[in-house]
Amino acid sequence: MTFSKISDISKKLKKLPNSPGVYIFKNEAGKILYVGKATSLKERVSSYFKFDENGKIDKNKTILNANRPVEYTIDSIFDISIKKTETVLEAYILEQDLIKKLQPKYNAIGKDDKSFCYIVLTNEDFPKFIIIRQRELDKISKSVSDKNLKIKNFEIKKIYGPFISKKNVEIVLKIARKIFPYHGKLQNMEKGCLEYQIGLCPGPYNGSISKKEYARNIYGIKMILEGKKKSLLSKLKKEMEKYSLFQEYEKALETRNKIFALQHIQDMALISQEKNDNFFSGLGLGKNIKYQKINARIKRIEGYDISNISGRHNVASMVVFDNSEGEIKANKSQYRRFKIKTVKGANDVGAMEEILARRFKNNWPKPNLIILDGGQGHLNVARKVLRNYKMEIPLLAVAKGRNRKKLDIRTFGNTFEISKDLVEKVRNEAHRFAISYHKKIRDKKFLN
Repeated sequence: MTFSKISDISKKLKKLPNSPGVYIFKNEAGKILYVGKATSLKERVSSYFKFDENGKIDKNKTILNANRPVEYTIDSIFDISIKKTETVLEAYILEQDLIKKLQPKYNAIGKDDKSFCYIVLTNEDFPKFIIIRQRELDKISKSVSDKNLKIKNFEIKKIYGPFISKKNVEIVLKIARKIFPYHGKLQNMEKGCLEYQIGLCPGPYNGSISKKEYARNIYGIKMILEGKKKSLLSKLKKEMEKYSLFQEYEKALETRNKIFALQHIQDMALISQEKNDNFFSGLGLGKNIKYQKINARIKRIEGYDISNISGRHNVASMVVFDNSEGEIKANKSQYRRFKIKTVKGANDVGAMEEILARRFKNNWPKPNLIILDGGQGHLNVARKVLRNYKMEIPLLAVAKGRNRKKLDIRTFGNTFEISKDLVEKVRNEAHRFAISYHKKIRDKKFLN
């Protein structure tokens, strides 16, 4: 696009879908300038272009961001093409594959080749996936196609990559491994293995899984890394039918669960961690994303917390942050507080289920994000309540991590960009409001 073609780009932006996928910027000669992934193609691609009061692209309003070098050549963009995907996970894998094949100019700027990483599949009885840096690979070979390579004393069977972000690669493997577990330890044993205890390792070295079944798990992850999820689903459905036909119902159920997990991949954690980029694709938890950037998507956030002492004086809070005044901030007129009625004792998860059910019985404005002060249990009961009311609302369960500093964030639902600071602010306000109500009830009963 030269800016005499602004109207063409404007029309194209309006037609972009809100689905995940990959976008490609080209110049007038058809040369590919940049490849990127997106949680929402419409929002991500539109973010490169600034608009005037009439909704037209205004080059003069473009604020160049050094973290996105392609913005410096925004007036060279002549055409935009997209490839939709079902999930952010698939978008990430497709993006990395296209960058490798197409070598776009502005994907390379500011990137140190030595920081690239690869996923290595080892060649052994029970293979594993290992992440290595480009510099580690350089030490053993000049080409990723070399055969008979060894890394960390393991023979290499296959190498996937390069990938720009090691953090994203770790997330990809974590998502895939929950569906297709594999042994990740360097030692060939399961003794004292936490991964085995939590189900990420199927226990091949203590006989918990056969070599054939283990190979099926490795095949599943290979298909995901190669962007062949549809083929994988087709194969698994045929396997499930075969197991059912031969009355191997346990295997049929296990295969069905894998199919369901693949069809409902929760990849909100797959966020853009690329160097010097504060924006995240998926549920973006950036450091300094200004409120204005999320106004278009977030109209109302509700935060919930439970407060009690050993199950006594059990109460709950609901706080509301909305953009009724032009920016996302607390709206105390919408706050609500609850006395827990049906749950006895220190059962925070049960109390959370009660107040969410009571909340959605009321005809209050519907939030488009719910933040819970809690962990996986709180997330699960929130999903249950929303299913009962046939609602789909993104959920965050936010708790302090083990070191009490880093947030432990669990997610469910659609994705958008939001700042970590705002998430923590809502959580802390819900906590404060719950404690203040708890103290009021406790003091009142004490005086009585």
